Amino acid sequence: MLNLRQVEYFVAAAECGSMTDAAERLLVSQSAVSLAVYNLEQALGTALFIRRRGRGLGLTAAGRELLLPARNLLADAEAMRLQADALGRGLSGRLTVGCFGTGAPLVLPALMETFELRYPGMTLDFVEGSTSVLESALLEGRCEVALIYDVGLHVPLEREPLYSTVPYALVAAEHALAVREHVTLAELAAFDFIALDVEPVHEHQLGLFAHAGVTPRIRYRTSSYELLRSLVARNLGYTLLISRPYGDVSYEGRPLVAVALGGPVKPVDVVLARAPGVRPTQRAQAFAEHCRELLPELSSYDKSRRPPTSGRSACNS
Repeated sequence: MLNLRQVEYFVAAAECGSMTDAAERLLVSQSAVSLAVYNLEQALGTALFIRRRGRGLGLTAAGRELLLPARNLLADAEAMRLQADALGRGLSGRLTVGCFGTGAPLVLPALMETFELRYPGMTLDFVEGSTSVLESALLEGRCEVALIYDVGLHVPLEREPLYSTVPYALVAAEHALAVREHVTLAELAAFDFIALDVEPVHEHQLGLFAHAGVTPRIRYRTSSYELLRSLVARNLGYTLLISRPYGDVSYEGRPLVAVALGGPVKPVDVVLARAPGVRPTQRAQAFAEHCRELLPELSSYDKSRRPPTSGRSACNS
């Protein structure tokens, strides 16, 4: 007979790549993990791991096939526990979410504050980074859901569109194109370009130019969003961005001007993604509903109004 503890130890060993690391994560002895995995293999009648001396664990074909059902089994058990707990005390526990690095400062703090106000028993943790970082975190179970741009994805994640944003050009106040309402990519290509060297933003930037049939004149590359905006504010080049902060000033307080791109420019969807085949827990479903309510408000910023300060109204819906 298999039990949930054995399944939990199997999943931990698969994600950590060793019995020792799994034991550290679970705060148990290495022998307890090894014995649980051995008993699970006996109950299932198949080997789940290839034991490689000095090189950790490798999943067998059966192990790879059973890892997703094992994760879903644990998620179902946790959902049952949470549902029973929620009947008496409300939703509780910890949820780890992922968020794209460039947009995280714009949406994540408000989501975390208002979600925990709405569900006092819940605690949100987060992972931020590039597309590859978030894809790995989802597939490895280090986060359950992730806010991510729907461009440049490498794996077929399950995605729910939340809102769209339109790419724009960012220039210094004294730039020759700062007075324009719209500017074409061909016109921009005549000036120095500063690239944000972070996936998928950089690939998306180059793709916009390629679609317009022009090549940008790259002067600088940086992986820092704020350094990029400061270089632009110093009139050392322009850039193309997807997300837009509240307030068009650089880190140094210098003015920046956002200029719309002329011609057909495809919007970029921000989606809530999860690993394929993984059923969302109650906590993830609650977070998804919260995103549906709050993110359209956060994304509808224009210069005629101030950004929302706390979003507490979303907690009362």
